[in-house]
Amino acid sequence: MTLPAPHRPLEGYPPIADHGVIGNLRTVALVGVDGTIDWYCPERFDSPSVFGSILDRRRGGFYRIGPCRDDVSSKQLYLPDTNILITRFLSPDGVVEVQDFMPVGANHQSLVRRVVGVRGEVPMRIEIEPRFDYGRVVHERRTHPNGVSFHTDDLDLSLATDLTLTPTPTGGVVAEVVAQERTAHALVLHHGSLPELLSEEQTEALGDETIAYWRRWLHQSSYVGRWREMVNRSALTLKLLTYAPTGAMVAAPTTSLPEQVGGTRNWDYRFSWTRDFAFSIYALTRLGFAEEAQALTWFGRSAAGEACRRPGANGPLRILYGIDPMSITDEHVLDHWEGYRGSAPVRIGNAAEHQLQLDISGEFLDALSLSEQTGSDRLLSYDHWQEVSGIIGWLCDHWDEPDEGIWEVRSGRKRFTFSRLMSWVALDRAIRIADHRAFPADLSRWRTERDALYAWIMQRGWNHQRQAFVQSEDADELDASLLLMPLVHFVGPTDPRWLSTLDAIGNELLSDSLVFRYEHRRASDGLNGNEGTFSMCTFWYVECLARARRLEEARLVFEKMLTYGNHLGLYSEQIGATGELLGNFPQAFTHLALISAAINLDRKLSAKTLQGPHT
Repeated sequence: MTLPAPHRPLEGYPPIADHGVIGNLRTVALVGVDGTIDWYCPERFDSPSVFGSILDRRRGGFYRIGPCRDDVSSKQLYLPDTNILITRFLSPDGVVEVQDFMPVGANHQSLVRRVVGVRGEVPMRIEIEPRFDYGRVVHERRTHPNGVSFHTDDLDLSLATDLTLTPTPTGGVVAEVVAQERTAHALVLHHGSLPELLSEEQTEALGDETIAYWRRWLHQSSYVGRWREMVNRSALTLKLLTYAPTGAMVAAPTTSLPEQVGGTRNWDYRFSWTRDFAFSIYALTRLGFAEEAQALTWFGRSAAGEACRRPGANGPLRILYGIDPMSITDEHVLDHWEGYRGSAPVRIGNAAEHQLQLDISGEFLDALSLSEQTGSDRLLSYDHWQEVSGIIGWLCDHWDEPDEGIWEVRSGRKRFTFSRLMSWVALDRAIRIADHRAFPADLSRWRTERDALYAWIMQRGWNHQRQAFVQSEDADELDASLLLMPLVHFVGPTDPRWLSTLDAIGNELLSDSLVFRYEHRRASDGLNGNEGTFSMCTFWYVECLARARRLEEARLVFEKMLTYGNHLGLYSEQIGATGELLGNFPQAFTHLALISAAINLDRKLSAKTLQGPHT
């Protein structure tokens, strides 16, 4: 049995870009510019949704606060240096704000919305239509003098407010209120039994506490460069994607937002990928967030240690982990949901966990090496080193096998150049750690295999006709993942082979300032349809241009790329042909790449300024 659709369904699907995000370091909510929360999973990122209308407007559930009249414009902003979101509605009757935030801390499990009158009188309507367990479970509704509660066998959700709530025939409630100047009404959605009704003073105090938390955290950032506002927003976004109990960072807090509207490239990103937390450690370390970097390092070691003790068929490291970290859901389809703008299927879980991706050892070892270099107080122990040695030993035996690669293709395994590149990184960093810490290691074999990988890449990953490094063994397709070659110090940033590869990528994978992952017409990935440009790759391209001393070009591409962020400076995974955001949102990898590009480009530009124009 399922509940009927609400009597006032959402009108269409908003652009992915028309959202802000709030969170409490356990989960997040997406808030549209129309005041609708259309994605929210109580408790934690990977919990079943209660509001999911972004994936099915009729059956997904939503929580909307907006003006009663239609001739209204809206704007969104974050309270500076925080993750408190303000949606402003400007109507002929006046101006009203909806302030959204989630208090941070183990004692808080609330989503707070405040309706604040700014000017005039604006009639407002509140609609709450929950749909538990991705709309698969019917709930029981109970009204109370100070709110309403919704019950299922597995979850209780309660709303406390001083507003009069009217039940709807579809299991929700509605309320109307005239927002008057200098008045405020709070609605507190709570995971659990109905909380006490908060006074306005208590609600304001909770907001002040949340403001102080975010500003205190951001104050640790050491970045003072040219793009401070964008870097700070990216840092705050990355913190929102962190699961505080374990330190894990999800790739994105959503599932199945499409890489092509109407297409099937729809994936669940509410997990922690090995390569994601490895790059996160780099970005957070560069920004001065030592505690977060150490927490991620610890999460990575713990997850890897568990995987090493229970190795799978594809090696001692797992591609992705649950946020706790072993809670992985097998991939399956929610066939009762139509998907964002008809982009089916909607998937939960991710089958990529069963793939072989040889590059992850490289990202993992690179992160460990960075942690060792930066003086972490959690240096590798002997037991951890034994696990690392096991990973490297396995890699020595298997690096020449075909795999699915970084892009998780579903067309069959190949000998990808990027997989060999990162395998080289794994061996190189392991050798460095062993030398630095005087750990026992089979260094003779490790060096032999590292050199064999170098030769493989230079001989079989290089295409003489194209004068470029290519996607896979003896192929001719380009691949933007190879933009990492100079970033991981495999080649120098002005090496002739690399410069000709950079030119080839610029000529064939670039659309204005935006970079495609690979050439879809040449390189089959086993999936139907196309996709947009890959935002992470564009920021990698910026960094490569900067390191190649093409600073004016790098700066122009970077500045253009900044215009593709949404009104709040948030990015999804990809950008479509008309500039629309595509894929899960917001995406950690994109914001990580933005931070790295901004730091390195800023440093290069500052060095040029100091040297003078004729240097």
